[in-house]
This record gives sequence, structure tokens and C-alpha cells, in this order.
Amino acid sequence: MSEWSLVYDRYDPSEQGLREALCTTGNGYFCTRGAFPWVKAGDVHYPGTYVAGGYNRLISKIGEHDQEHEDLVNFPNWLGLTFRIDGGKWFDLDAVEVLSFEQSLDLQEGMLKHAIRFRHDKTRETTLTMRRFVHMGWPHHAAQEMVVVAQNWSGTIEFRSSLDGQVDNRGVARYSHLASHHLDYIKSGEFTGVLSPDTMIYLITRSSQSRMRVGMAARTRVFRSNVWQEDAPVTVNAIDGYVEALIPVEIARGEPIRVEKVCTLYTSRDKAISEAGLAAREALDRCRNIAQLQQTHIRAWANYWERCDIVLHPSLHEEQKILRLHIFHLLQSASNHTLDLDVGLPSRGWTGESYRGHVFWDEVFMLPFLTFRLPIVSRSLLEYRYLRLGRARLNAQLEGFRGAMFPWQSGSDGREESKAMHFDCATGTWTPDDSRRQRHVNAMIAWNVWHYFLASGDRRWMGLRGAEIIVLIARFFASLAKYDPAEDRYDIEGVLGPDQFHHGYPASQPHTGVRNNAYTNVMVAWLMDTVLTVLDVIDDIYRRELMQKLDIQREELDVWADMSMKMTVPFFGDGIISQFEGFEQLDDLDLEAYRAKYGDIARLDRILAAEGDDANRYKVCKQADVLMLYYLFTESELSALLFRLGYDFTEEHYRRTMNYYMERTTHGTTLSHLVHASILTRNNDPRAWDWMQRVLRADLADIIGGTTREGIHLGMMSGTADMFQRGFTGARVSDGILNLDPVFQDKIKQMKCKLRFHGNWLAIDMTLDRISINADSAWSEPVTICVRGECRKLSPGSTLVFKL
Repeated sequence: MSEWSLVYDRYDPSEQGLREALCTTGNGYFCTRGAFPWVKAGDVHYPGTYVAGGYNRLISKIGEHDQEHEDLVNFPNWLGLTFRIDGGKWFDLDAVEVLSFEQSLDLQEGMLKHAIRFRHDKTRETTLTMRRFVHMGWPHHAAQEMVVVAQNWSGTIEFRSSLDGQVDNRGVARYSHLASHHLDYIKSGEFTGVLSPDTMIYLITRSSQSRMRVGMAARTRVFRSNVWQEDAPVTVNAIDGYVEALIPVEIARGEPIRVEKVCTLYTSRDKAISEAGLAAREALDRCRNIAQLQQTHIRAWANYWERCDIVLHPSLHEEQKILRLHIFHLLQSASNHTLDLDVGLPSRGWTGESYRGHVFWDEVFMLPFLTFRLPIVSRSLLEYRYLRLGRARLNAQLEGFRGAMFPWQSGSDGREESKAMHFDCATGTWTPDDSRRQRHVNAMIAWNVWHYFLASGDRRWMGLRGAEIIVLIARFFASLAKYDPAEDRYDIEGVLGPDQFHHGYPASQPHTGVRNNAYTNVMVAWLMDTVLTVLDVIDDIYRRELMQKLDIQREELDVWADMSMKMTVPFFGDGIISQFEGFEQLDDLDLEAYRAKYGDIARLDRILAAEGDDANRYKVCKQADVLMLYYLFTESELSALLFRLGYDFTEEHYRRTMNYYMERTTHGTTLSHLVHASILTRNNDPRAWDWMQRVLRADLADIIGGTTREGIHLGMMSGTADMFQRGFTGARVSDGILNLDPVFQDKIKQMKCKLRFHGNWLAIDMTLDRISINADSAWSEPVTICVRGECRKLSPGSTLVFKL
């Protein structure tokens, strides 16, 4: 099996939803799930096409309640392509005898391929091959090809090519109680181009609330023995929200009949167009044939892989393939096409409807890989936050705070998309949803801005945009925290940490959040120190303008400096960081007994609720909380932060805290597996390799309750790529210096990758006993590189070799 291909060698309807998500093809502008082109949405198949940032609001009637919700819209299905033989039924793979089957996702070329041989009508045998791509270089184009060969028969074959806007959002079963019809039909029909003699079809729809107009156009050509059947009759039928073209041709025994379908997609939000439908028709009219499209598409992917590939030792064949799958999904979720869009990165990418396509804190796992490869794309994704600063300031004001409070769950305009009450379909009951109390998402946004600056050296953007984000987040946390004069420390109450199992104190204050979540408070201490550094490093003119714009006074700077040294961090036992105040007073729970009884206890909170119990009562964690500090900071960095706060945190305390929480985490998310694998890798822990293997296969094995079919876990995928990029190389940036501290060379054996540091490329080659770093000749001046404390100057076009 190729290191560049994800291959399935049999048709398994029970696995189809998972495969459709994993085999999604896209380009950062839109993505289409890997469903067969002849299927409709149902229990087995779910064709979905998602436009980046394509949201719409609906109001659902649930009992006596009206609930507004915003969703990533399932836009019209452009895939529709099927056939029937001698006027019979339209092709259905489930209605024939499958003799052989292969589905492959070519990661190098960004191509989904099928090869199927089947028997129908008892004796007739036919082979069907297909390929499909969403053009990586041209954001509005996609194409597919179908080749049918009659092995032992001849007759008439009729092809049906369609654009289907009669689609709803039905990709997540637990949302079935919600309204799902987002599209209004505008217009459809046929047209003939100025440059092309073809009879082509088009469809225009519009999202009902956000008024996002989407125009699609499709051209279908049929070839017999590679000769275009230009004179074949074309019948076009159009009804509300649906349009099809029917093309019949004769087929002889052994003769290949090839069908090309090219589609264009525009929205009313695109630049430099008059109207989306017109833009789609005109682009299709001047579009090349599929061979030329494929050539430019493959070339575009080659350019991305040149920048973004990570090459492992040949013995790591399976790891190499999965790593490339993860990078592939990140690149088709966020590419250079993202630069022209106002979008963030959803936790499931643009591959499904889970979490309604919203943006959470997962950026902290996604952006590092992009920042060191495609920093301009990272900056564009950070712009999504900057453009919502106004709404974030309103969010803070509405809850009595200052500064900017970004939502836990963000969509089109930056309002909080998490609901105050959650409807449980299984029980038919309403329960409070406390997820909006995860204020730590704001610290993550500041972290992402600062680390983009460290890696890119982009002082101009930091002065114009980044600094304002960080300052307003610091102002928010300063208003959230309360000073305790008796302890001479700052406390934060009423929040949730990343753990999510603990939303309050069940005996006395349920659903009120916790007090002094350690992760949140340490991040606030880091933020308050960093914001002062930010104001020092930006240019004088930007600093002066920002101080005036935001009315930053000396007294406010003094408070931030004070908070950087006096945030409360709770401890218990012998130097173990307490997840929050009172965590140590919770009951213990025998997790091994629960594993023996239930097997998978990832969502232990649901298991306990079914038993009439509550996870809030126990010292258990859904995912990394305190250990997120270990993910973000090295041991020395975390110890220095805590020392600045007045806490002694030794190496023994570090190890004891790490082991304590690793034993109490149920890993209810793929991110939890990623964080633990990354922590162990950074600490050169022998357990790291097994954890890495587990997280690499998380989506392929669908380990989180079968939810990958609803959309891949992009945070986990991006984070595993970054684990190789920064984890195994030990790459860190501090004081303008790139520091490397490789680990697990005996397992990795050899790894090659490129990093973009301060605007220039470095080529890294790491082996068992050495690491070489080559600087691109375009470097303007030498840069300092440190490997395990040994620092040297690297000149443009030269190579440094360090022994390990």
C-alpha cells in the first residue's frame, strides 16, 4: 500500500459514513464528502458540500421552547452522476452483486478514486471506474470522471448528471430534533456558453436567514472510445431546487464510455463578481477539459506538499501514510484560498455538521503547523478573531466585564453560539449548558497571536492587529479576576476548565462554575506578563496609537504587572497542582472497575448520569486540564511561571502532577489523546510512542463513539502533524532564536521537514546521531540556531550539522 494512499478494498455499508468523512476532498474554499455520486442522504450515505464560513440561522420548536441555532449549511450536491442500462433502474451499488471493489484517496494528488466490478441482471458484468477532485489551485472548480465498460453485453446506457438543492442538514443524528431546511430555491435551468457549444445546467439557491446566495453550474460530456459525443441528445429537466441533464448513448461490449462532469461554485460573498449564478456560468463556459484541470490541480497540490510534507524513515510506512492524511485534511480546510475569506477553522474542518461547523479553542492545536509552513494562512485565521473584536467587546459588556470576551463557540459573527440550556434527545429533558463558562478560550486566542508573531517575526501585523487582540483580552481577564487583599492574590470564579466534567460544586453551587481553575489562572498570569512584552516589542508609532485608541493608562499596566505575579494557583498533597479549588475534596472513583463494567468510559459523565450519579462528585477528568499547561509550556517554562507567582514547583512536583492526572483522565475527546501523547513525547517518556500510535489512528479507528462520520477531528489531525514537526524536533522559539531538542531518534530513525522561520525556509534532516539545518539562499542575514544548548550562526544558503 502506498504511503500516499488511503485504500479500502471492500464495500462495507456500515463503514460508509466514516469513509465519506475521511475521503472528503476540498481546497479551503469548499469541501465535498467522499460519498458515491449516485446516492442520496440516508442511513448509510451522506453526500455533503460545505462552503467555508457558510452559516445560517434557524429557529426550532422543541416542546414549548423556541431555540435559535446557527449551522454550517449543507449546500447543493454537485456530485450527482449515475446511469441506467436499457431504460432500467438507475444504478445502485446495493442492488447489484459486487465482484470487486477498491476506493482510494490519493493524498499526493488530492484525488478520490473508485474501481468497481459488478454483476447485474444475473449474467451481465460491468466495470466502473471513477475519479474526483476539488481543484486545489482554482477555488471555484471541481470535477469528476466516470468510465463504464460493458464486459459481456451491449445496449443503451443513459447518464444522469444533476445539481441537487433539495438537501437538508441531516448529517448528525442527535440534531434530528432541530429544523434543518436552510436553502431557498432561486432559479435553475440550462444554458449554452459563449465559448462552449455544450448544453449546460445551473442552479441558484440562497440560505434563508444569512442570505448567502450560491450559484452552481455543471457541464457534462460523454465520450465513446475517447471521442466526444457532441451530437448526443441532452434533455434537461428542472424543478424547484433540482436540475438534471439526461444523455443517452449506445455502448458496445468491451467499449469504454467515459463521462466528464465539471462544476463551478460561487457565492454572493466572493470578490470581483456581479452575481454568483452568473459567475458560475461564465467560469464554466471558459473552463478547460478535465485532463487540463487535473494537471493544474496536481501541480497545486505538489506545491503544498513541497512546503508541508514531513518525510519519515521508510520503515514507518503506516505512520507516514496516516501523518500525510492528517496534513492533507488540514491543508484542504485552510489553504491560500482562505486568505480571501472571513473564516476561522472549525473543530471538524469543513467535512461534516458536527458542532454545527463552529470554531472553538482547537486553533491552538491547528495553527502551529500552519504558522511554521503557511504563516500567511495562520494570519488570515487570526484575522477572523480580530474582525470579531467588536462583538467580543459587546459579549464582555453584556456580562458586566471590560475588554473583549470571545465566545467558547463561534460562528458567523462572534456571538456565543453555545446555548444556556441543552436538550437531551435521549431523555427528552432540558439541562443547563455551562460550556460558555470556558473563558480560557480567550487566553488561547492571545497565545495563538503571540506565537504567530514569535515564529513569523511579523511586527507590522502585531502592531496593527495582534497587539489590540491581546490587550483587550488582558483587559477582560483583569475585570474577571477579583483581588483578595487578605491573601494578596487574584482569584477567578465561575469558570470551566478544559476538563468539562466539572461545572460547579454539586452539593452547594451546581452550574456556577469553579473557583480558581489552575489552567485558566496560570494562563492569565502568562497573558499579563506577555501583554506588557507586546507593548514593548511593537513599533513606537503603533504603541502610541494603540494606547490612545484603547485609553490604556499607567494604572492599568500596573494591575496587569501585579496580576502576572499574584494569580492564585491551588495545590494539594505534596506539590500537586489542584485542577481547581476543592478538587482534592471530591470523591475517588475506581476507573478500572468502570472499564471492566462498561469497556469504553470516555464519556464517563454520561455513564454516571445514567446511574443517577454525577461526574462533578469525583476526581476524574474528561480530557487534559491541568495537563494543558504541560502541552503549552516546557517543564522549565512552567516552573518559571509558577516561581514568578511565588510557588515552588520542582521536577518531582512536575512528575507527580503529570502522573496524578494521567491516571484520572477518561479521554472523552481525541484532543485528550493528542495532549497526553505530546506531553510524553516532550518529556522523552517511553510511553510516548504507544500514545502517538493511538492518536494517529484515532479517526481511522473512530475511537470517540463513532463520531468521525459527522466530520473528521481536525484539531487532533493538525496536532499530530505538529507533534512530529515540533514535538520530535523539540522546536521552540524564544528571544528570536529557534531552539531544537530532538527526542526519540531511535524510533523516528530519520525525519525530514521544512520550517518557515521569520519569513525564510529551513530544511531539517534529523537522524539517529545528527541533525542538519539548511538555510534557503534567500535569507537576508544570518540567524542563530540552538540545538540542545549549542548555538551557532546559520548563514544564507549554508548548512549546519549538530551531533546528537
